[in-house]
Order: sequence, then C-alpha cells, then structure tokens
Amino acid sequence: MEKLKLALIFGGMSSEHDVSCISAATVAGVLDPEKYEVTYIGITKDGHWLLVEDKDIIADRSWESGKDTAVLVPDTSHTLIIKRSDGSFEERPIDIAFPMLHGLYGEDGTIQGLFEMAHIPYVGCGHLASAITMDKFFTKIIADSIGVEQADYVGVRDYETTDAMIDETIKRVEARRVYPMFVKPSCAGSSMGITKAHNREELRNGLKLAAEHDAKILVEESIDGREIECAVFGYGDSTFATGVGEIVAAAEFYDFDAKYNNSDSLTVVDPDIPAEKTEEIRKKAVDIYRACDGFGFSRVDFFLERETDRVVFNEINTIPGHTSISMYPMLMERAGHTMKEYVDEMIQMAFQRHGAQK
Repeated sequence: MEKLKLALIFGGMSSEHDVSCISAATVAGVLDPEKYEVTYIGITKDGHWLLVEDKDIIADRSWESGKDTAVLVPDTSHTLIIKRSDGSFEERPIDIAFPMLHGLYGEDGTIQGLFEMAHIPYVGCGHLASAITMDKFFTKIIADSIGVEQADYVGVRDYETTDAMIDETIKRVEARRVYPMFVKPSCAGSSMGITKAHNREELRNGLKLAAEHDAKILVEESIDGREIECAVFGYGDSTFATGVGEIVAAAEFYDFDAKYNNSDSLTVVDPDIPAEKTEEIRKKAVDIYRACDGFGFSRVDFFLERETDRVVFNEINTIPGHTSISMYPMLMERAGHTMKEYVDEMIQMAFQRHGAQK
C-alpha cells in the first residue's frame, strides 16, 4: 500500500509553544513509518513555518534555528511548498494534516479553517468546536444550555483593567464574588495566566496578568474540590468516555509551573471516587463534548466538590497534551487503547469526516 503523506504541525505562536513541541514529539514516536510518510512542520513563536527534517529535534526546539521553510498552499492542490535555504523549491503533496498545536492559532479554529479552505482532511475537532471550546465564555454558555453545573463567574474585558478603570472593575467583581476567586484568561490553555486571588491586591494583579494573555477574562468562584479529568474519543454514536483521573497539584492550584515544572504534582489514574460519581462525570463529559460538536478527541475537566461531592464542570480541551505527565494518553491506555492505536484511528476518522463534507 502507498503510504499516507501526513503533515505533523507543532509549535505555534501561543504561550503553549514549548508544550506543543513535546506533545508532537510523543505523537511522532508512534506514527508507523510503514503507513505514513511524515513531513514535520514547526511553527516558530513569531509565526514562521519551518521544515523539520528530524523528529528527534522536535522536543528540544533546536529546529527553530532552521532555514528551510514549509508552507501549506491554501487552495485545493493539497500541496506543501518547501523553500530551501539555497533558494531551491520543492512541491510536496499532502494527504492529511495532524495539528498538535496547543492554544491560540492552533487549537482555536484558525488553522482548522485553513485546512478546510484547502480541502485537506485533518485530525481533531473542527473549526467551530475548536473556537467554542477555546473560549471559556462560550464554553460556559454551551454548558448552561444543557444544564451542566459549573462555577459561577464574572466577565471582564482587558480595557477594564487599565489604571483608569480597574478600581471600578474590582468593585463590580467584589459585588458578585467572594474571596478567594480564580482569575483566568478566556482563551489560554495549560493554566497560563491563571491566578487565585485572596484579596483585592491579588485580584488587581491577577486581572492585569490575565489581560496580558487575552482580551476577555473570567473571574470565577473558587471550588474546594478535587481536580478530575476524563478522556473522550470518537464522534456521534461511536463516542466514548474513559474512566477518570485525578490531578494532585503540588501547589495551591494546578498552574503552569505546578503542571510542568514541579515533580511533586501527581496524575492519578483510577482514583478513589464513588462509582456513581465516576459515571456522572463520564456522562457529563460526553454530553459537553457532543454539545460542542466534538470530533476525534478531547479532555474534559471537572471539580468534585469535597464537602458535597457535587460535580462541577471546569473546561474542555480539544487538543489535549501528550507529554509524559499528560492525563489523556494515560486514561486511554488504561481503557485499553494504546496511543499508536488511537492515533491511527483518529487519522482514519479524519478521512471519514472529510468524505462526508464533500
């Protein structure tokens, strides 16, 4: 059989650039060379698309000093244009794209729209699902529409955090929320820009920080709960949720540093949770995934409130991390699906969706 010509795209212009490279290196390691002819494309932090010849340099980011570029032609020719540093050009056909991009310009529907313009099948959620779930404001609206309980919140715009307006903004937030409260950029992942405010000064600083990451900010009630995650896979009737996992943060909450830099943080697969609560989380994970038009794979996160055992939806991630500490591949593995197997299945699903859209 002729090998599928696959473009694995990683890096990107978001604050999750480094994590994306690690995830892509993990996925690259399970792509069967007997099935796939892979072109590796790294997007630098300033938006340059580079050809990466060796998958072994993806994670350490040494590819960023490369000079050969690789750009997807946004028409229906299914072509990559490779420009070598010596000035020569190569046209390379592509059958399918596999974005392993976290955050803005990769997980928010933008690059998915490019693939759709080019009529190229691609792995993962479509442009609409990606855009909705990347924006926590709109995700909350979807969750409300299907009756899934979530943390109460106040919305803030970045211009409301300027020195001229921030005092009034703080008064408005304090009128609706009590300390402590979480301050989150609406469109950022890997817990980037998130703080927990215990007082007015921390709220001020948290709003300023969040505004550096996004124009929209959520100020949420603090839930005293265990952090529970669930992997969802498939589409339509074939959708299923795995068992659940628990995040045990080595800090007050699971921020970026606790997630990726603190070895005391733990990911626990199959934690000690009442069976009925596990089933409730699994059902709500699928409900949210379907309501957001999920396709392929996503990780859905919840809190299990300590005093009441109330299940509270937190967020959905449409391109979940695939680092050594990432929950999604752990949960899938425990459910009997190796990464190699489910990556192959996601690629086939992408062709099925593309055929249905023609």
